Amino acid sequence: MKDFGWSSDSDDVQMVTTRNCPQVVNETVEDETVDNQCDVNLGDGLNMGDGVNLGDGDGDGVNMGDGDGVNVISTSSSGLFEPFIGNEFDEVEDAQAFYKAYARRKGFAIRTNHTQLSRGDKKLIGVHYVCTREGFRRESLKQKERQIPEPAETKIGCKATMCIKKDGERWVVCKFYPQHNHELLTPRSTSMLRGHRGVTRVQKNLIQTLNETGVPTRKIMSVLSKETGGDFNIGCIGKDVENYLGNKRKKLFEEGDAQRLYAYFLERQCKEPGFVYSMQVDENGCMGSCFWADARSRSAYQYFGDVVTFDATYLTNVYKMPFVPFSGVNHHHQTIMFGCALLVNETAESYIWLLRTWQEAMLGRAPATIITDDDKAMAKAISEVLPNTTHLLCLWHILQKFPEHLAHVYHKFPDFQKEFHHCIHDTITADEFEEEWVSILVKYDLVGNDWLQNLYNRREKWVPAYLRTTFCAGMSTTQRSESMNKFFKDYVRSSTIVSDFVHQYEKALDARYFKEKEKDVRTKSSWPVLKTCWEIEEEAAKVYTRKSFNIFQDELFNCQRYKATKVQQEGESKMYEVAPKGKDKRIYYVTFNCKEAKAICICHMFEFGGYWKCK
Repeated sequence: MKDFGWSSDSDDVQMVTTRNCPQVVNETVEDETVDNQCDVNLGDGLNMGDGVNLGDGDGDGVNMGDGDGVNVISTSSSGLFEPFIGNEFDEVEDAQAFYKAYARRKGFAIRTNHTQLSRGDKKLIGVHYVCTREGFRRESLKQKERQIPEPAETKIGCKATMCIKKDGERWVVCKFYPQHNHELLTPRSTSMLRGHRGVTRVQKNLIQTLNETGVPTRKIMSVLSKETGGDFNIGCIGKDVENYLGNKRKKLFEEGDAQRLYAYFLERQCKEPGFVYSMQVDENGCMGSCFWADARSRSAYQYFGDVVTFDATYLTNVYKMPFVPFSGVNHHHQTIMFGCALLVNETAESYIWLLRTWQEAMLGRAPATIITDDDKAMAKAISEVLPNTTHLLCLWHILQKFPEHLAHVYHKFPDFQKEFHHCIHDTITADEFEEEWVSILVKYDLVGNDWLQNLYNRREKWVPAYLRTTFCAGMSTTQRSESMNKFFKDYVRSSTIVSDFVHQYEKALDARYFKEKEKDVRTKSSWPVLKTCWEIEEEAAKVYTRKSFNIFQDELFNCQRYKATKVQQEGESKMYEVAPKGKDKRIYYVTFNCKEAKAICICHMFEFGGYWKCK
């Protein structure tokens, strides 16, 4: 099971300078293929983004230099702000920077349409710069069947251009056409065009430092915004930061480490035919995301794969790659693994690849329920790859966000937390939840809160009252994945390289299986102490594991505190009112079908967790 495709960081564009451009190249600009071009967008992408923004802060700057100083543009007409025929420059880079600064002030971006080389020594003697909206999309690209939505048209035949040619030791503007056939942006908005974006060396150092301490991209952008005096002054967007970090991780994959990892997978597969793996490798041989699962994990999934949790919140290696474990619960109520992966990034494309690879490893069987944190990329991937699987959100992750978004309410009203907890955890039916939710919104003046409204619109994915008829094996959060993450901390560190990580992962997995064997031995070699004289308890002791029996026994023993009264009968169906004896507590209603010998309580704990729960 090998995958040699590469799809991550597709927005990266390879930069080619014009000074030493040996030949005409094909280049991708603004998501479209342009033939016979050498790219001059110094800030386009991240491979040449080491420059600094020159200018007065309102978008008139030019990205150039290496971040340690400023390269002064030397021209015979440095005082002019618009190119003209006869305009002279010392170097081709000076002309390029001058036209780019002009473009930024005017509200458009530039690229090199083509270059001209001398016939004899093949030296550069001419460059044709155009607006990035010059030309039209090729018909072959328009007719291409795409798995992703069709990208918006960017080329509309704009004629704006500046041409320069070599005249002795100088470069001279031989053609200049300033008119555009499209709306121009303001200088501030122009800074968001790919041709004017770049990550400076100073920014790279700060981004790297923040990333190593676990700061997410959105917060990194907030820091950069504060450092530069506003979002429009940053010089790059969040996508540029993600691309830079992705490129940084790929460069860290030294050939020796990737080769050792590949050798390990091959060795495991030879020794254990049931072991499967998949690695993404790009055209340069750099390793990307990888997935693997041993025979024990694949076998366990066939028995316990009804409910699966997975999250990517734990970074466990020197490359800062998210560790994504697929986990569930076994018959001893222990967390078990169904395979895992190390991802280059957390995009929807990466998750789609992972889910497809994982499902193939699990013989094509999809889980009935999958639980994740509230991540849009994960949600998109699950809807595409597992359309028939019920996707639930981790309740714990959602509740952690409430104090942050509703801090003013928590501080002002001490009773809010208690009432809110009751609304989420103690309501049994959807009607009860709706009634209490509305009451809380009105009481604490939260009716117009957009964040709460967004959560409410997705209530069927996380509110317990809506999930009671969905089998979750007792899990309403990704706590299984998180507990596994904590377990792995005893085996791996942030300095662990990938080839060592998989060895440590194997040791950790062996330890988990050893604990499972301990439980097996305990169940088979001992007999539990019974608490009642009922035959059902003795029968349960014969078939249940010790952990499952203890849960069942507690519920069976506690049910003696309840009194059942028949309140209704229709044919083979009887309804009972169940309540604690002598106590004024919640009344439960249990419907029993005599013909099918099936009982259903309004709490639906049996459907949700596989057992009844007396509260």
